[in-house]
Amino acid sequence: MNNPTFNRQLERLVTGVATKDGAGVSLVRVLTHDLQRRLDPFLMLDNFHSDQPEDYLAGFPDHPHRGFETVTYMLAGRMRHRDNAGNEGLLQPGGVQWMTAGSGLIHSELPEQEDGLMSGFQLWLNLASDDKMVTPSYRDLQADEIPQVSPQPGVKVKVIAGNAFGSAGAMQRPTTEPLYLDVQLDAGQQLDLPIPATHNALLYVFEGALQIGEDARSAPAGRMAILSNSADAAGVSVTAQGNIRFLLIAGRPLNEPIAQWGPFVMNTREQVEQAIQDFRDGKF
Repeated sequence: MNNPTFNRQLERLVTGVATKDGAGVSLVRVLTHDLQRRLDPFLMLDNFHSDQPEDYLAGFPDHPHRGFETVTYMLAGRMRHRDNAGNEGLLQPGGVQWMTAGSGLIHSELPEQEDGLMSGFQLWLNLASDDKMVTPSYRDLQADEIPQVSPQPGVKVKVIAGNAFGSAGAMQRPTTEPLYLDVQLDAGQQLDLPIPATHNALLYVFEGALQIGEDARSAPAGRMAILSNSADAAGVSVTAQGNIRFLLIAGRPLNEPIAQWGPFVMNTREQVEQAIQDFRDGKF
């Protein structure tokens, strides 16, 4: 029986939008612009998944960012990143790149493979107004640096960020306090997932189908489930319909104005205009 304190429910199912980004990379934009307020502090979630080289080979050539963080999680494939400050790293299967764009940088993300499967996610996490102009930084995490726990038989949880089941994640971030989990359940397994009551939260199913909450509403693969907020909720209860895998992403909302123009996310239009001018003036 589900734990009654884990009483978040499935508020809404979202179907992502197929699009192209970068130099023509095919992907599904799961968290779109219209959901930024509801899922504050998250700005965007993309899912890329293809074994067709023409869908990913062009990659993401040099492009700027300011005012937020990007979190890239690779399931399959290899992606090389470089920036205009001389930083460089290689994203490999199971690894994560956590980039704080802060005051601004120009970087590229280019596949280091010519065939095979390229699969993963990129999440945009907003920065608080006081942190938007911090010095840019990277953290490259290999698969073996990300803790994995098994809170019960038939359950595996990779703790990318935050804290879950007594394990501290590979990343800890102040202010937004993100929780980022990759969860695998064997068929029929029921799991109570802890989520701070203060946080907005979503589940994204990418293998199998998941029953959510006491009314057991189903979230199939390729859909994002926005979870209800409740001041007394300790989390959400889920049950696997077959073998499944999904992301749990949650964060403390900033409740600040969002002013976005493409790769610049600030609090006011004037700040965005300044970001554009700084980029044109070569100040990134």
